[in-house]
Amino acid sequence: MVNKPNLLLRDIWYYALPSDRLKSGKMVAKKLLNEPILFGRTCDGEAFALRDICPHRAIPLSNGRFDGQEIECCYHGWRFDCTGQCTAIPALNPNQKLDEVGRIRVQRYPVQEVQGNIWIYMPAKNRANIDLPPMDVPLVPDFGDSSYQLLDIMRFPCFVDHAIVGLMDPAHVPFVHRAWWWRADPVLCDEIKTFIPSPYGFTMKRHKLERQTFFYRLIGKDLEVEISFQLPGVRIERLITKNHTVCNLTTITPISLTETEVTTSFYTTLPWFGTLKPLLLPFMRTFLNQDREMVVKQQVGLQYNPPLMLIEDADTQANWYYQLKTEFSRATAENRSFINPVREQVLHWRS
Repeated sequence: MVNKPNLLLRDIWYYALPSDRLKSGKMVAKKLLNEPILFGRTCDGEAFALRDICPHRAIPLSNGRFDGQEIECCYHGWRFDCTGQCTAIPALNPNQKLDEVGRIRVQRYPVQEVQGNIWIYMPAKNRANIDLPPMDVPLVPDFGDSSYQLLDIMRFPCFVDHAIVGLMDPAHVPFVHRAWWWRADPVLCDEIKTFIPSPYGFTMKRHKLERQTFFYRLIGKDLEVEISFQLPGVRIERLITKNHTVCNLTTITPISLTETEVTTSFYTTLPWFGTLKPLLLPFMRTFLNQDREMVVKQQVGLQYNPPLMLIEDADTQANWYYQLKTEFSRATAENRSFINPVREQVLHWRS
């Protein structure tokens, strides 16, 4: 059984938003980890993120004006550059000292923009200086600097752990995703897979995909698959044939303690993928919404705070997730290197 506290990991990179949602000279306000964050892109194309609160009277900076270089608060016209530095206070008269302006800053969050995605580093609270750890921003292998070809974002009304455990659960597929185009056959079969530790997570080793759905068959013959997971909530599924590769990047980002954002994107070398994109998107949304509906139903029982059971081997990945999360929190608190608790193991379940 497992009962876990509502712990949101800090000092780690989270998926923030797709690059194309942040236009040049524009701002986007979001809440991540229960914090108000303002994303912006300068006229030079640089993405940045600031705490979305003016330090003067707590007005959200996103309510103000942005000229592509500086943000002007709508209340008193205080101005801030993309680093969070205050550059002007209009109410000051010429005889007042301007030294105060230089000491006023809005918290800035480090961001990285790769493969069509913007990632944000969420530090521990009350830290003036941010030292980035050796952990890199997750990258989709095989696609270099390429962007995704298909993307969808969905909000799940739950704490992030329930979204992650639900999406990595291998035993729910024949019951939740029962459809002609995915898994119409309710017969359960043995699944025997080898898992190995990988950076800040674990990987299901590459293997031949024996049971193929309608969409898997579209990719090609002799299909092989590899699935990896890493903290804080990043799942990458690689589908490989002799001639083509398809990668599914799923990121799970906590908005608050009761809401989580799930972003699913696809990277592919298939030449026909762009043509079928309008047809594929509804299927992807239907698939994700089936998971979301289970989460909605789950909230009814969770309000009574019941003990939750995890079994072997079907729930071993969920157990690993909780162990990884606990170890990362301890390593961060103790200022030491992360030690992956996962060991190579063969898991056997029916699905």
